[in-house]
Amino acid sequence: MIKHLTDMKFIDLDRQYRAYRQEINSAIQAVLDSGQFILGDTVRALEDALARFTGSRFAVGTSSGTDGLLLCLMAQGIGPGDEIITTPFTFIATAEVITMLGATPQFVDIQPDTFNISPEAIEQKIKERKKAGGRIRGIIPVSLYGQCADMDEINAIARENRLFVVEDACQSFGATYRKRYSCALSSMAVTSFFPSKPLGCYGDGGMIFTDDETLADTLKAMRVHGQNRRYRHDMKGINGRLDAIQAAVVLAKLKHFREELQARELAAKRYNNLISEQIPDVQIPHTKRDRTCVYAQYTVRIPDGRRDDVVKELEQRAIPCAVHYPLPLHMQKVFAQLQVPEGSLPVAEKAAREVLSLPMHAFITEQEQEAVVKALSDALK
Repeated sequence: MIKHLTDMKFIDLDRQYRAYRQEINSAIQAVLDSGQFILGDTVRALEDALARFTGSRFAVGTSSGTDGLLLCLMAQGIGPGDEIITTPFTFIATAEVITMLGATPQFVDIQPDTFNISPEAIEQKIKERKKAGGRIRGIIPVSLYGQCADMDEINAIARENRLFVVEDACQSFGATYRKRYSCALSSMAVTSFFPSKPLGCYGDGGMIFTDDETLADTLKAMRVHGQNRRYRHDMKGINGRLDAIQAAVVLAKLKHFREELQARELAAKRYNNLISEQIPDVQIPHTKRDRTCVYAQYTVRIPDGRRDDVVKELEQRAIPCAVHYPLPLHMQKVFAQLQVPEGSLPVAEKAAREVLSLPMHAFITEQEQEAVVKALSDALK
């Protein structure tokens, strides 16, 4: 068993590119030859392909996952005085887009096993805000680390309270939930093609999914400054278009995506077995029985305040790692005006002190995973 792997990467996009080099290069060259660089036929082809993949009726390409989330809220008319329930344990974009429209994120706690938003906490927050005269308009659950949140339960709560739901599926494209795909589980969903995502491009890009044709048409107009036809603007919008080269890259990778999902699942099983056998005190990812995970991150919990020791040991062995996420959103300075004190969301706060993401991608080798787990084990002895 080796101790040092100097060329190990957290997500190895180089190996992926070498595997599909000819297809990716040809796809990019076709766009260059066409001279059509923004939206156009390539983007429409990707929208059609991903709508079919997920089972959604419509897909709308966007310039990023963040812009996709923003457009969904804009299409719902969200503005000052409105409140959106979401998780504090995610990337900032989820809550950032709420505040950009003058609305207020209402953070609720997460589940300790999956790290996804708690439906019970959502129900409690709705009751609290109704009693206080708040104006809850919607819910943004995040399908964190590649596993869908409890979408049926969340949708039921939303229906009962006349709220909309946007699945933040920026980490979970390709995951299944009760035999349905992420992005086809609610009235709206958004995924990201950031290069590190399970299905990524070589820049920024995203996609919105919906079964509502009127909503899809609205989103298509909003992504081009609210324009329904050239220089005719019936609504406000943004510059949120997906460019054709990024769409071409995603289309090329999509041909291999199912194989990569299988490889990710196999790699996760190897990690699970190695860690459970060698360091059972480390909590491995928990995937619920009625769903699958695409492991956008393979994230464990390091007990007893030992995470810094583990990170140091991994760094010494040139093994990359990351913390997703070290500070919950309600404790970030940018959200200080919400006045959600430390201790208010204890499950999320504890997770932030313990989680550690290990190298994970479809091309990781068994030898590399053994080296990672060996370093974990040595650090915790």
